Amino acid sequence: MVRTDFSVQLVRFLGCDVPAGFCEELAARGLVPGDSGPELVLFERFDADLPALFAAGQSLAIALNPEALQQGTVPLLRGGALDVLDARSPAFAERAYALVEHRAQIDRLLESPLVSQNIAGTSRRFRDTLRRLVELSQTEASVLLAGETGTGKELMARLLHGLDPREKKGALVVLDCTTLVAELSGSELFGHERGAFTGALTAREGVIAQAENGTLFLDEIGELPLSLQAQLLRVIQERSYRRVGSDNWRNSSFRLICATHRDLEVEVQQGRFRADLFYRLAGSSVRLPSLRERPGDVVPLARFFLSDVSKGRYSEFDRMVEAHLASRAFPGNVRELRQLVGRSFHRWVGPGPLGYSSLPEEEWSMPAVDLELELEPALRKALAARMGLKEIGHLSRELTVKLAIEDAGGNLQRAAELLGVTDRALQMRRAQKLEA
Repeated sequence: MVRTDFSVQLVRFLGCDVPAGFCEELAARGLVPGDSGPELVLFERFDADLPALFAAGQSLAIALNPEALQQGTVPLLRGGALDVLDARSPAFAERAYALVEHRAQIDRLLESPLVSQNIAGTSRRFRDTLRRLVELSQTEASVLLAGETGTGKELMARLLHGLDPREKKGALVVLDCTTLVAELSGSELFGHERGAFTGALTAREGVIAQAENGTLFLDEIGELPLSLQAQLLRVIQERSYRRVGSDNWRNSSFRLICATHRDLEVEVQQGRFRADLFYRLAGSSVRLPSLRERPGDVVPLARFFLSDVSKGRYSEFDRMVEAHLASRAFPGNVRELRQLVGRSFHRWVGPGPLGYSSLPEEEWSMPAVDLELELEPALRKALAARMGLKEIGHLSRELTVKLAIEDAGGNLQRAAELLGVTDRALQMRRAQKLEA
């Protein structure tokens, strides 16, 4: 197998020195220091400004001494570092190459038409979630998708199935557990034999058989009756099941993806969901963020939906509409936003950007998010901690810049647009914390 060489950028935090032979060791492992590619951030002491360099979630941290490694590992991983490596380790360059190569593989999938043409969102919170899902798609692991109603759980299940690399992959079979009738739920899952119950005039395959060699997506698995939870656990563990009314065991082979808007840990504590099934599923659990957790994605998502519903004829809103969307709460999340864009499009008479008059009348009196009310608890905590006005102002500015860069997926130009400053100003701000 031919090794691929990757170009990487070396960033020295606070002017630390590059160890002798460091670049040569990287190059020997296939990482060629240059002016492009992922960043390798070298640091010899931890500083509170350091995590901001990892807001885009694409950089690797290299600690040059034990103290820096101990102090920096947790905050830098939380800040978005791909990993924090010890430069003194004999295998650090090999490990760095493996991480950069893995990132490149996942990036290729993220840029594939299946992802880019069906999913929009550049915020750090969303991209981290999407990256995790893409990584899981390349494994055989069962996946539990958690999140509020309308966050796109079925869309992500379809993405996982679409990216699944199995050569002879079967179909994606969807079962909404909220539609199951208690008396017939076993038949829906496992199928039944002729005469198994009143009305069973012919034998029938259940969704497990239909998903053979493919993917079974159980939507709202928290609604599955306890008796069926035990039977489903047996199928997962032993890969075998029986049709209703049959004594014969049948083998099964499928990938399981489940989704729920419920907190299954609470359901387990209250006896409504089996603990053994939950722990079997929770090993590969991904929580999809709500729109209020990724506010920077609201307008890009709206543009994406507008382009989709208009078949590519329109993709822009006027400023008043964008301001309205950005300030409006969406308790129904992405689904609610998509419905609003669709309703507005059907009222719009073009050409030009979709205007405020196209919004449904009830939107005109829709209250905006009360930012003052939301900020008040945080400010009270800051005052209680004896922070002065100057400290609060500094912290607010730093945090706002950090969030803007995260919402822009690390793109400084877009972050500057969100902040109402020039991208040059952001670049200079970043440069003040770095010494080449």
